[in-house]
Amino acid sequence: MTQSNLTDRIKPDGISIVSYLEYLQKGDYQIPTFQREIVWEKENVKKLWDSIYKFYPLGSILIWKTDIKLQNHREVGGHVIPPEDNRAQFQYILDGQQRTTSLLTSIYGGQIVGKPGFNPTVYVDLSIPCQDQVDDSSYTHRFVFWDEIDDKEGTFRRNTGRKKKFDDGLIVRLLDIKNDFQGLFTKLSAFSENSVLLQNLWRIKNVLDNYKIAYIDLKGIAVGEVCQIFERINQAGKPLDIFDIVVAKTYRVATKEQKGFYLRDLISAFRTESNGSKFLKISDFDYLQVLAILIRENINDSGIYNITPRYLNEIRASQLETIWPNGKAAILKVFDFFENHLHIKAPDLIPFRYFYISLATYFYQNKYPDYDLLKKYFWFYSFHNDDLLSNTTQLSAHITFLNSGRSGVSPKFGRFLIDKDKLRLSSYSSKGRLSRAILSLYSNHLPKDWKFTDREVISDNFFFSTDKPNLHHIFPTNFISEHPGNNSLNSNSLMNIVYLTQLTNLEISDKNPLKYIKEYDVPKEEGEKQSKFEKVLESHLLSDDLLKWSRMDVMPDNALDTFIEIRISTVIDDLKMKLAGIEFGEIDTKGTEKAEEETLEETEESPTP
Repeated sequence: MTQSNLTDRIKPDGISIVSYLEYLQKGDYQIPTFQREIVWEKENVKKLWDSIYKFYPLGSILIWKTDIKLQNHREVGGHVIPPEDNRAQFQYILDGQQRTTSLLTSIYGGQIVGKPGFNPTVYVDLSIPCQDQVDDSSYTHRFVFWDEIDDKEGTFRRNTGRKKKFDDGLIVRLLDIKNDFQGLFTKLSAFSENSVLLQNLWRIKNVLDNYKIAYIDLKGIAVGEVCQIFERINQAGKPLDIFDIVVAKTYRVATKEQKGFYLRDLISAFRTESNGSKFLKISDFDYLQVLAILIRENINDSGIYNITPRYLNEIRASQLETIWPNGKAAILKVFDFFENHLHIKAPDLIPFRYFYISLATYFYQNKYPDYDLLKKYFWFYSFHNDDLLSNTTQLSAHITFLNSGRSGVSPKFGRFLIDKDKLRLSSYSSKGRLSRAILSLYSNHLPKDWKFTDREVISDNFFFSTDKPNLHHIFPTNFISEHPGNNSLNSNSLMNIVYLTQLTNLEISDKNPLKYIKEYDVPKEEGEKQSKFEKVLESHLLSDDLLKWSRMDVMPDNALDTFIEIRISTVIDDLKMKLAGIEFGEIDTKGTEKAEEETLEETEESPTP
């Protein structure tokens, strides 16, 4: 792109307030639906007009000029904005909706969401002088609303003075100054001894005619860039997502000939009408990428070749309508697979978000899914030493791999590899791939509570709702700090973690494991091979070593290290069973430079392709 083309992309300019609002009312400017709801406050509107009155800059209005047609807000401040049909180019207000709404309703009145019956028209008290250039308080009296003028026929004494000024023509609407300046001037000339009145009248007239609202035209800007621009100019708010663009672009008004289409309502209804699964709350972006791949895989010449914004922007309403009936069934099967086959109850535990896409593609119109294949697939890639599902190239390979199994012949997995030291050094992270994989494995075994041994604890855990899931350290960190012994491993390792109910977790607190284990070690009943507590420990992938130490009332000086090493072996043995028939490789990089680089800070999965 040449330098001249770059400079043409952004063109600053200015326009008078009156002209800007007239163009808006004619439909020349539109406000897309991805713009946020405005927060309209009287004080902010007064400050806005004070800035204009003093010819202070307001900040630029950002206008995106494009040939893409989006869904728009049909009303702004209660004013109907004409549709922009049959235009070669559309102009969308990307930033400045708040100021636009305030200016429009200040002059022309209207309605403010959340303020029924309130009149947003702005009046000017021409008798209020501007004291000096640093005057920062007179605006509260200069610019007023009708509820600050109306004395309700003398019953609201607070407004009596302003109501008299209004009756005498000293308080006037901005609209009256715009439409009948000469008439007001003639009337106020009778108060010629008060020069403040005419000075303020002329000043407001000058403001309406000559104050230039700065605006910037964005031309030739791709959708992906628009999302970045929107996010950077709205750092305090929710960033603009490509989902918002697709929703606006695919929106279709219902007519006699065809049904309407609104993607946001479609997904919202899906979330509320389905089975109440926590997985329904996955992000809009996740849903969009799943639908994009279903379009790519099931509609010929769809034009959707990837799940990047460049291609998501090409999605059409007709394509979404085509794949949605079978698509939502496939998505529900994905959620059911996680919850009821793998016993993973929350989306925050899924190691790769691309699993939603690969699995939905496999389930799409698949009457005979191979759940044994899918279980191996999930555990293989969740725990593999390498991140093998973190980009779109890998995703396509996964889709091909799974789809090859739809012919009735199970696809062949490569060699599985796991590093014991990565398990040893794993710690809790709400974003770490291996962290989530380990917690998913624990969840898969339906762990029981240590005190109430017939109670499953997973339903009691709101995993990452506060970024502090209800996890328990078997060797409490404070206990290890006070009794370090000959331990060298970190007590925060996930190998030292189990799920427990909050009540049991609080009960144990920082107690010595030897002591609190005794409290739960109920003797086995006659005829039982195992006690209930021994079965509970197995449900947490724990060996009986803890129990043996507790019963002997003594444990090794390096009990934590020993315990972690045994748990690693237990986890690996469980994975070997889950991956039966697949070549299984183990390494241990403990103490090597490579191990330090790869495991001290667990790699996070990239959130976008």
